[in-house]
Amino acid sequence: MPMADVFENILGQPQVREFLRSTVRSGRLTHAYLFTGPAGSNKTLAAYALAQATLCETSAVGCGECETCQRIARKKHPDVRYYAPEGVGGYLVEQIREIVSDVSLAPIQAKHKVYILDRVDLLGVAAANAFLKVLEEPPADVLFILLGRTAESVLPTIVSRCQVVPFRHIPATEAAGILSQNTGATLEQARIAIEACGGSLTRGVDFLKSHEHMSFRAEILEVLASLEHADDWDILEAAAKLVTASKAPLDLVRAAQEEELAENADFLAKSAIRQLEARNKRQLTAKSLEALHELVTIVRSWLRDVLALCAGTPELVINVDVRNTLENVAAHTDEARVAKALAATTHADVAISYNVSPETCIDALLFEVKTALFEQGSELRTTKAARTVLR
Repeated sequence: MPMADVFENILGQPQVREFLRSTVRSGRLTHAYLFTGPAGSNKTLAAYALAQATLCETSAVGCGECETCQRIARKKHPDVRYYAPEGVGGYLVEQIREIVSDVSLAPIQAKHKVYILDRVDLLGVAAANAFLKVLEEPPADVLFILLGRTAESVLPTIVSRCQVVPFRHIPATEAAGILSQNTGATLEQARIAIEACGGSLTRGVDFLKSHEHMSFRAEILEVLASLEHADDWDILEAAAKLVTASKAPLDLVRAAQEEELAENADFLAKSAIRQLEARNKRQLTAKSLEALHELVTIVRSWLRDVLALCAGTPELVINVDVRNTLENVAAHTDEARVAKALAATTHADVAISYNVSPETCIDALLFEVKTALFEQGSELRTTKAARTVLR
């Protein structure tokens, strides 16, 4: 029986798994890859697995056990850099220039450096132009792994310089089965986790293992259950409570970052420490946004369950642990009103992506959901209007 490797963890993508495994075994790695596929298709996990296989000093396909592999898995290796768009509309030119400048520097610990750029479908023309030359002719010790939704959504000048690796969509039912099989969770628990994490298997695994995430979900569902009889002040307090709860997992991330900096402070140059600090700041920002999007996703999942009950399809309910609440809400609303509430979750997701303050986003979301579900005929109230009334 062949020894397990880091690619075994790329769940739901057997063809990708075999392609990457055979590529690194044969030594045919190219300098740049473009992983394409929908959210939740395990592209990011695959990128880190490829980084492990590239930097691992024990196995050609990544042992997953050595210090290097472990640091990469924990996203703490200084030579594996992850980037995501920091601008409202996508990548900033300054971000790309920072990457281009960094590429010319020698690795800090390993023999190679790996750059993972998420959502390159949000790489605009100006930013792409700043990136093209280094993408085409990077130093021999650099590997680029770009992640995008579809090849068509990425600029052709970027696509033409990469080996494209397509990831398939994993249906929610299949994803829940894979998650249940690999974690020991019940199928119902796995379905809840997959739904809460927007279909992502990787995040679903973390969700089931994390007490903080489970508690966060419970708080969100408790607030939703109380919306019908909540007044304006109750909603403002509930929103503040949820925003505070969304930050709880960040404390663990921040503590781990501080520990890593303390461990490396004695042997890393000041420039390398600054790089780590900058990376840590980006990671905290990304985790904060992820938590807020998770909040909205859980609200959306709850609303879809209410819609399923209103439509007479109770077998589609995901959040079965709060079925009684869902049935009570469904008895006091209808499909059209639930559809309006679901639209509010889309508005909230967009606002969060545009860096609107979390408190404002969640205030507005809860007010709009309450109004849409329970106050037929009245206009949707915004947070600003509600606060004006309170004054």
